[in-house]
Amino acid sequence: VEIGESVRGEDVYIVQSGCGEINDNLMELLIMINACKIASASRVTAVIPCFPYARQDKKDKSRAPISAKLVANMLSVAGADHIITMDLHASQIQGFFDIPVDNLYAEPAVLKWIKENIPEWKNCTIVSPDAGGAKRVTSIADRLNVDFALIHKERKKANEVDRMVLVGDVKDRVAILVDDMADTCGTICHAADKLVSAGATKVYAILTHGIFSGPAISRINNACFEAVVVTNTIPQEDKMKHCPKIQVIDISMILAEAIRRTHNGESVSYLFSHVPL
Repeated sequence: VEIGESVRGEDVYIVQSGCGEINDNLMELLIMINACKIASASRVTAVIPCFPYARQDKKDKSRAPISAKLVANMLSVAGADHIITMDLHASQIQGFFDIPVDNLYAEPAVLKWIKENIPEWKNCTIVSPDAGGAKRVTSIADRLNVDFALIHKERKKANEVDRMVLVGDVKDRVAILVDDMADTCGTICHAADKLVSAGATKVYAILTHGIFSGPAISRINNACFEAVVVTNTIPQEDKMKHCPKIQVIDISMILAEAIRRTHNGESVSYLFSHVPL
């Protein structure tokens, strides 16, 4: 790469999401950070809406890598001074860095979307499709003052259909599945069926990062969702053409405000509970 403008002494923000050709994009980001750094930029901030390899954050079996930590090291070595990202798969990933990390939340934008687009939101239940997302779901349920439920997956053994157990009540209510990412959508489609059979009147899914790889789109088209709502941390234009159920919340304003606040040395914590106008 070649930076086409002088960056000497400047505060540089490089926006690159971990999606599409993920390894090419990550490599390009590292090279751009390094190019700015050695061109004497005073500070380089990587704005990474969807953090690459975030799901590989621990050794879940023998001889597995911890790729999220590797990506963190690579960003630091390339010369990043600050990271801005959104809804990390595990917020502990912030601790993989020795540089400041701002982990923004899509939650305020999600709350706003629910209030504006689901007329019967006061009679809904927020549901987590797995135990891992329980914290995210309880936080949203508290702020809407509604009930929450979770779905517990029992794996008998690998590759065998899981038994899903719903903990909580959704009968005659609108169920809103909330998770931080959907990849092949197996879990959320399975969960949606479970909710309908438990008596939910409508099922929505709200996800921060819509990766939608492999059979995801056809699964959503066949599932019983009213809408599958994702943010545009990953570009969704192509996916929306193939699936009318997908709706997008624009989070560019949140990132823009975070960049403005960091540049001016203001507090970013306001964005954890408010959507910038």
